[in-house]
Amino acid sequence: QLQLVESGGGLVQPGGSLRLSCADSGFTLHYYTTAWFRQAPGKEREGVSCVSRADGRTVYADSVKGRFTISRDNVKGTVHLLMNSLKPEDTAVYYCAADLTPYPGICSVVDQGRYQYWGQGTQVTVSS
Repeated sequence: QLQLVESGGGLVQPGGSLRLSCADSGFTLHYYTTAWFRQAPGKEREGVSCVSRADGRTVYADSVKGRFTISRDNVKGTVHLLMNSLKPEDTAVYYCAADLTPYPGICSVVDQGRYQYWGQGTQVTVSS
């Protein structure tokens, strides 16, 4: 059983930055395909970014391309989401998710069903 814990959320002004982190109890997250999703009030959960298990290829939602960067720390076994140039519409609860299957292909931010394990989420609020 994988338990994911997100951290790094908070309140930031528009144009600011935050760095989210995701870790599991065994610090082995870098072995798996990992993704970030978010859910804003009254909206469906949507994919933000992911990093593929096999080769580290990344995918970004169009709404965050050029502003967000996903990375994994192979020493600490953690995954991070650096969010720059934040906008009020980025306000949401951000969730980390992991796919433990040995799927060798590129990750997906569309197919949420691929991910078996989810964290509890961390709140990101962008407001002046």
